[in-house]
Amino acid sequence: MTLTFDPAQLAIPSGHHIGGKFVQLGKADIDVLRPSDHQPMGAIEDGGTEAVERAVAEARRSLKESRWARIAPRQRARVLHRWADLVDEQNEYLARLEAAGSSRLISLTAVGDVARTAEVIRFFAEYCDKLEGDVTATEEGTLSLVKNEPYGIVGTIVPWNFPMITAAWKFAPALAAGNAVVMKTSELTPHSLLALADLAARASLPAGLLNIINGLGSTTGSAIVRHPDIRKISFTGSSTTGLAIIREAGIKPLTLELGGKSPQLVFADAGDLDKVSARIAAAFIANAGQVCTAGSRIVVERKIADELLDRIERRCKAVKPGPTWNADTDFAPIISRRQADRIDSLVRQTLKEGASLRTGGSFMESRNEGAFYAPTILEGVSEDMTGFREEFFGPVASVHRFDDAEEGMALADHPTFGLAASVHTTDISKALHAADRIEAGTVWVNHHGRAPEFTSPAGGFKSSGYGKDMGRAGIEAFLRKKAVWVNYA
Repeated sequence: MTLTFDPAQLAIPSGHHIGGKFVQLGKADIDVLRPSDHQPMGAIEDGGTEAVERAVAEARRSLKESRWARIAPRQRARVLHRWADLVDEQNEYLARLEAAGSSRLISLTAVGDVARTAEVIRFFAEYCDKLEGDVTATEEGTLSLVKNEPYGIVGTIVPWNFPMITAAWKFAPALAAGNAVVMKTSELTPHSLLALADLAARASLPAGLLNIINGLGSTTGSAIVRHPDIRKISFTGSSTTGLAIIREAGIKPLTLELGGKSPQLVFADAGDLDKVSARIAAAFIANAGQVCTAGSRIVVERKIADELLDRIERRCKAVKPGPTWNADTDFAPIISRRQADRIDSLVRQTLKEGASLRTGGSFMESRNEGAFYAPTILEGVSEDMTGFREEFFGPVASVHRFDDAEEGMALADHPTFGLAASVHTTDISKALHAADRIEAGTVWVNHHGRAPEFTSPAGGFKSSGYGKDMGRAGIEAFLRKKAVWVNYA
């Protein structure tokens, strides 16, 4: 596969994907722009209540006619495996579509995003016949069963930063568990998910089990959350939107992966500083920092701080911004000009409040018209500053120095967020003590960011949400428990 490509030559899916086919319900009046050059990618429609009602009707019909939740579990698994195989077969097209329409680089989508999407589908397909219930202890003459059952129709709302992968974290376990899915794309990155839905139809997934709807959060997203026949909601996105969903959902069960201000706790015994600096820098520079778990707070022991930061700063200055469809680009654009302006505004406000700028803090020149923001390091960021309270969701990190382990672990804990954290040390006892102490849903040791494995659950504490994606917990999130009591005395 030749990595560099011309985005103008891509076939772009259009419409919603409802009932197993592309559907246009009204006027496509939301312009979707390629982040790398702000040129048109393909307009979409804000589906709103009409699209949600149609999708729910198709889901309800499909669950009844296909008996998806009641067919042999291995039969469900075979359908999902066929879908994963088609995703692999269409790697080149999907990788290019994802790169052109998002901030993901073609060098990563070609070897990472598409393959991981297929593997997530396969991972949960293998759970289809492994979801046992329980028999609880009772007196003689009675039998107490606890069964796992799907909710029926579930609603999922996905973000723009890793469109295919994040969507797969939700639709794969939901379908494997026997549900039907109504999913809203991000209005910034809808096209790759429409292509995935079309492949699902080609794999003979019963029409109506997976419905992909385009639209805005305030209209289409809200209609999904409020619909009485959608029994469960799974959302990944900002804490602000998460709170709005909580208010609208009522008593519906929710899985929410929300914002983060993830620390990278670096002890003086972390090891080779060149290798450590590469890990630390990548944790807030990768995907231009547009990662929920980005390591945006560098908490470093004072005795190595200056040397480590010098190395990180050199890496910040060496990035090569450019179009996501060029193989030699290694630094991504910000998803939109609006988001880039927000990042810059937060940086400016934090500096105004008394922080100092070590590097970056401005827009970059690039070979095109996309919005590129320089990797930025802020120092002197105190807890009362904007840069400590707010998630940048861009390539920005703050530095916090400490003198002893207790101080470092205290600094690593954030009063509001608790999505993820990493600890860097060659002392395993120190690492495990820090992992116990830090209040976060995931703690990595000598690593930062999810590896290409699927058994580990993802989800946060505090304002970073609740519930889990991935791992066994990821499929259990789409199942409910039913108790059955039998008196046979």
